[in-house]
Amino acid sequence: MERPNDVESRDFIRRIVAEDLAEGKNESRVHTRWPPEPSGYIHIGHAMSILLNYSVAQEFGGQFNLRFDDTNPLAEDTEFVEAIKRDVAWLGADWEDRLYFASEYFEQLYQWAVHLIQEGKAYVCDLTAEQISEYRGTAAFDGERTTTPPGKNSPYRDRTVEENLDLFHRMRAGGFPDGTKTLRAKIDMTHPNLNMRDPVLYRILHVSHHRTGDAWCIYPTYDWTHGQSDAIEGITHSLCTLEFENHRPLYDWFLDNLPVPHRPRQIEFAAVGIGYTVMSKRYHRQLVFGNHVHGWDDPRMPTIAGMRRRGITPEAIRAFVKGIGVTKSEGMIEMAYLEHHIRQDLNKRSPRVMAVLNPLKVVIANYPQGQSESLEAINNPEDPLAGVRSVPFSRELYIEREDFMENPPKKFYRLSPGSEVRLRYAYFIRCEDVVKDADGNVIELRCTYDPDTRGGDAPDGRKVKATLHWVSAPDALRAQVRLYDHLFSVENPHSPPEGKTWLDTLNPESLQIRNDCWIEPSVADAAIGSRFQFERMGYFCLDPDSKPDGLVFNRTATLRDAWLKAQQKAD
Repeated sequence: MERPNDVESRDFIRRIVAEDLAEGKNESRVHTRWPPEPSGYIHIGHAMSILLNYSVAQEFGGQFNLRFDDTNPLAEDTEFVEAIKRDVAWLGADWEDRLYFASEYFEQLYQWAVHLIQEGKAYVCDLTAEQISEYRGTAAFDGERTTTPPGKNSPYRDRTVEENLDLFHRMRAGGFPDGTKTLRAKIDMTHPNLNMRDPVLYRILHVSHHRTGDAWCIYPTYDWTHGQSDAIEGITHSLCTLEFENHRPLYDWFLDNLPVPHRPRQIEFAAVGIGYTVMSKRYHRQLVFGNHVHGWDDPRMPTIAGMRRRGITPEAIRAFVKGIGVTKSEGMIEMAYLEHHIRQDLNKRSPRVMAVLNPLKVVIANYPQGQSESLEAINNPEDPLAGVRSVPFSRELYIEREDFMENPPKKFYRLSPGSEVRLRYAYFIRCEDVVKDADGNVIELRCTYDPDTRGGDAPDGRKVKATLHWVSAPDALRAQVRLYDHLFSVENPHSPPEGKTWLDTLNPESLQIRNDCWIEPSVADAAIGSRFQFERMGYFCLDPDSKPDGLVFNRTATLRDAWLKAQQKAD
C-alpha cells in the first residue's frame, strides 16, 4: 500500500522560491497564477495545482492570479468559466481583483507574432495538420533508448518576411478557410525536443469566442499564449505539472526572442493519479456528454463540483493535498487515502442522526398505544459543544432489515427470535414473534421492551451484545438515499484489462438508489448541503434535489476507514 511521505517543512518548489527571494530576483516579490482552459469543470487534480500556487503566494507574501487561457473557442463556454470561478473560491484560493483572460492579450500576442515574422523567426505554412505532424516526426525506440529522428522542413519555411507579413495579415482579416494556413515559429526541425520543431502559433478558426465574439478568426495556441501571458502579468514563478517539462525550452525560447516586460520562471512538479477514477478533462467530457454520469457535478465524478455535491468539504481536500506533498515523482494515490481525510474531517463536524435505509417494522407490544416520548441523543461525541437533541420514541419503529435474522448463525448478536438487544438511547427490546406475508417474507417483528432500561443498563445486571439504531415510524421522515461507490471497477482505468476500453471498466454498482428510507425528524429544517453521520451507516449530505416533501441524501463515505486500519496494522 502506498503511503505518501511526510511533507518537509519546505518542498523543492518553496526552496527555489526562497532562494530567488534571498538573491533579490523579481524585485524580491512572488507572484503566481493558475491558468485553466474553460473547457470543462475542474477536478481534484486541478485542486492540487490551485492550492500549491495559492499557498506559495500566501506563504511568501505574494499575489495570486486566476487567469483563463481561453484560446480554444471550439470547446470553451461561459458555463465553464463561472463553474471554475465558483470552485476555485470554494477551495479557498482568493484571487482578489486579479481575474484575467488570455483573450484580453490577443492583440498584444498578435503584435508579438508580427515581431517574430519581422525577425525572420516565424512563417506562414500551408501544410495541413496531418502533414505538419508527419514532417515533425515522432519519437522512436531503437531497442535501447528513445530517439527522435530529425524532422523535415516545411516547403513554405523560406518565404520572405514580406510574404509572411502579408499572409498573416490576410489570415487575421478572414481571407482563408479553416485549416488552410498556420503561423509557425522557425526554430529547428532537427531539435531532439519535438516541441521545438517549428511549433504552430496560430490556426484559422472561423468560430465565435465566448468573450471576443467574432472579432478574431485566428486563435493562438496554448504554448504561444501561456508564457507571454505570464510575462504580461508579471508572474515570477509559473508552477506547472510535469507534462509541461518538455515544453519549458519552448516557453523560454519565446521569452528570449520577444520584447516581453518581465521574465517568469517555469517550475514543474508531479501530478498524481487517484485510484478508481480518471483525472482528465478529455475523459470527463466523454463521461458527461456520453451520458455515462448525470452531469459535471455527479457525486461520482472527481470534479470539485461533484465532490462538493457528494458532501466533501474544502478542508478535507486541503488536508489531502497537504498530505501528498510536492514532489518530482509521479504516482498513483490510493482512493482510500482521500477517503481517510474525508472521514477525518466529517467525523469532527457532522452531527449524528439515526436513519434506516432498508426498513423492517417493529411493533413493541407492551408499549402503551398512542403514547410517545422524547429521548436525549448526543449530537456529536467529537464536539463537546454540539449538545444533545430530542429523538421521538413510540410503539412502532423501523430498524434495518440487516439487523434481524430469523435463523441466525453463531455469533450473530443482533436481533433474532427470543434474543434481546439495546435500541440506541432507548430501551432493551426482545423479539417475541415474526410476522410474514403470504410468500413467507418477514414484514414485521413483534417485540417487548423493558421500561427499566431507558438510556442505560438493566437493573438486574443482564447484558446485551448489540445496540441497534432505529427511528419512530409515526415521526420519521421519508427520504431517498443515493449510495455512491467508485465510478470504475478497476484501480487504474487508464490501463484496462486486455480487450477492454476504459469505458468498459465503469462500475455498474457505482450508484444504488433507496427510495423508502426513513430518518429522524431532527433533519427537517436542514439546509441543502448539510452533512450528517447516519449512525452505523456512514456520512451523508442533503442533495439539491431535495424538496420539503421529499428529502434526498447522498452518501459521502462509509464509516470504515480502510487506509487508517491498514496503517495501524503496518505500524
